[in-house]
Amino acid sequence: MLPQIKSLFSGIALVSVVMAASASLAQHVLHGGDMPGAGPLVKDRPWMNTALSPDERADLVLKQMTLDEKIALLHGNSMPGWPGPKSPYEYLSNGGAGFVLGVERLGIPLIQMSDAAYGVRSSGENGRYSTALPSNLGSAASWDPQAACDYGALIGRELRNQGYNMTLGGGTNVTRDPRNGRTFEYMGEDPVLAGTLVGNRIKCEQAQHVIGDIKHYAVNDQESGRNEVDSIISKRAMRESDLLAFEIGIKIGNPGAVMCSYNAVNGDFACENKYLLTDVLKKDWKFPGFVLSDWGGTHSTIKASEAGLDNEEPLDEFFGPKFKEAVQAGTISQAALDEHVHRILRSEFLSGIVDYPVKKSVPDIEGGWATSRKIAESSTVLLKNAGGVLPLDAAKTQTIAVIGKNADMGMISGGGSAQVDPPGRTPPHWQEHVWFPTSPLKAIAAKGKTITAKYASGEDVAAAAALAKRSDIAIVFAYQWTSEGMDLPNLSLEDNQDKLIDAVAAANPKTIVVLETGTAVTMPWKDSVAGIVEAWYAGSKGADAVANILFGDVNPSAKLPMTFPVSEADLPHPQLVVPPPGAQGREAVMKSGTAKPTFSVHYDEGLKVGYKWYDEEKKPVLFPFGFGLSYTTYAYSGLEVKKGGEPSVKFTVKNTGSRDGIEIAQVYASLPAGSGEPPKRLVGWSRVALKAGESKTVSVAIDPKYLSVYDEPSDAWKLLPGEYTLRVGGSSAALDLTKTVDLK
Repeated sequence: MLPQIKSLFSGIALVSVVMAASASLAQHVLHGGDMPGAGPLVKDRPWMNTALSPDERADLVLKQMTLDEKIALLHGNSMPGWPGPKSPYEYLSNGGAGFVLGVERLGIPLIQMSDAAYGVRSSGENGRYSTALPSNLGSAASWDPQAACDYGALIGRELRNQGYNMTLGGGTNVTRDPRNGRTFEYMGEDPVLAGTLVGNRIKCEQAQHVIGDIKHYAVNDQESGRNEVDSIISKRAMRESDLLAFEIGIKIGNPGAVMCSYNAVNGDFACENKYLLTDVLKKDWKFPGFVLSDWGGTHSTIKASEAGLDNEEPLDEFFGPKFKEAVQAGTISQAALDEHVHRILRSEFLSGIVDYPVKKSVPDIEGGWATSRKIAESSTVLLKNAGGVLPLDAAKTQTIAVIGKNADMGMISGGGSAQVDPPGRTPPHWQEHVWFPTSPLKAIAAKGKTITAKYASGEDVAAAAALAKRSDIAIVFAYQWTSEGMDLPNLSLEDNQDKLIDAVAAANPKTIVVLETGTAVTMPWKDSVAGIVEAWYAGSKGADAVANILFGDVNPSAKLPMTFPVSEADLPHPQLVVPPPGAQGREAVMKSGTAKPTFSVHYDEGLKVGYKWYDEEKKPVLFPFGFGLSYTTYAYSGLEVKKGGEPSVKFTVKNTGSRDGIEIAQVYASLPAGSGEPPKRLVGWSRVALKAGESKTVSVAIDPKYLSVYDEPSDAWKLLPGEYTLRVGGSSAALDLTKTVDLK
């Protein structure tokens, strides 16, 4: 969402809820502070009977609500810093991204929302602490549903600690272009991996009695001109890539809400796109929750309502007085209004925010740190380890040069609405570079009493190289900052860091590069350095996690959730599509009343997203999807394929090294010839923990949909006749086992 924009409401008089409401609304549509147990008995409020289903409870409440109370549930009430008219209820805000009024007389609470992509945002504004977890992309590198669950559970607990009961996290857009400024908020380029992990995160987040969210629905795959761009894509390509990730995430996580995106899809803005919101989401997937707009992403009243939008954020330009007038005039039916309201109420009951009211409390800070560090350790990818330079031996390593901007005091994080407030300082501007106070220098120095760690910022390249030359080991902490509201011009490291790495590597052959990035980066220095470690945006305890990996206290097990290309020239769209000169800006579109996109991006690569593109086009890559090294080695054998309603594969993995480790064994499928599909697709995986020398037989069940294609004419998924080749191994480019079978 966009906190810094010009007023969308210029020339439009905002008629507030309170001006249109009766005196009873002023008394009843508030924050629901008196919850069950403090108000009337359940017999007087039958919807408080927890034995009833969320749908039954929602229906009972709905019958008691006035028109004004219903309308009040359909929109937000601004957010701090949002331009334009203010809501008279703004004083009820908890300081987060937005809030929806409750109905106090009926025991329905306020919905207090926080951006919580990798930690609870706006904590500083209400005087509270928040843990920063590794970025979503980083966490996806763990390939670990349990880690995703721990991630969501921590955010859910801290939301409640801070007075929030709804998250606006849950980013799921697949990485079609790694230059997208929000890549770090998402779960990589594969829909099965992304959907599985975000679903487990949402499931455990919502179990803490907060409303879960999944976003940005859909095909919101770039930030350049995001408010005006029309994403042109075939239904088949969309269903098998971007939408499949959402379908899997919703099936596993059962979120209370789906956030529709800013962009248009095939001509209609996502928040008034009937195909997306009704035909697919609500009818095909049978999603029972509510759809809320991204902030300022609503463009109409009647069209949006008919398309399936249920809640406008952050104000009531279209779903406030105008919606009420449309209901009174009969242009929007009472049944349509009631469906919108029912969906919101249902999600409140489903999540438990009615039965378990939020009370601000002190978060478990040390517990949060431990969870963040553990996830960072399982998400840090070892990309290169020439000559076994890693792990470092603390007893034999005496001098270490720690080089890189702010590597003495912190590690960088991603910007925009995902930015977690760093402790002990004023909440940052939404596009400010923020380093969390987790010091690589201190964490490395603490690894041994005989270690002397010295620091150079790298601003003086010659001085950094000189320090590296007189040190046993040189570790360069290189960063790449990304943020909502902007895309990257390229995938190079900023601030001339490539030159710094070249100079340090020339001075010391035992140079290790630790990458703090929000997406892939190019590496012209790859062959010159001994080690490369991808730490992503590593969170509140990132330095400790990286030090544990470097010194072997933790054996790295993470694998890339996205391909690292050789250069931008190898991308499906080498030139990023941006608004053409003279194109109408978003404000002009809104003022004109046309509400139409002003330029298009044609995703003519279709099904070929990420590794599927590089496979089909036979393009070499820097590091392939699913790749990651370990301090031990693994061998695969004995592949068997079981046919049936739910096919499965069985194989053996052996730890052939001298250290205990965890291997992420991946299963891919090549569909029958003539299917029109890329060479292979991920269909499953297993994290296999193995002691040194140990072997385990692994079985991976495969959802038949992951082997199917979406057939546009019949609007159905089909398992094609013919031969399927199942492939198993340690990455998309290292599949040692193959077996071809006829699944029919």
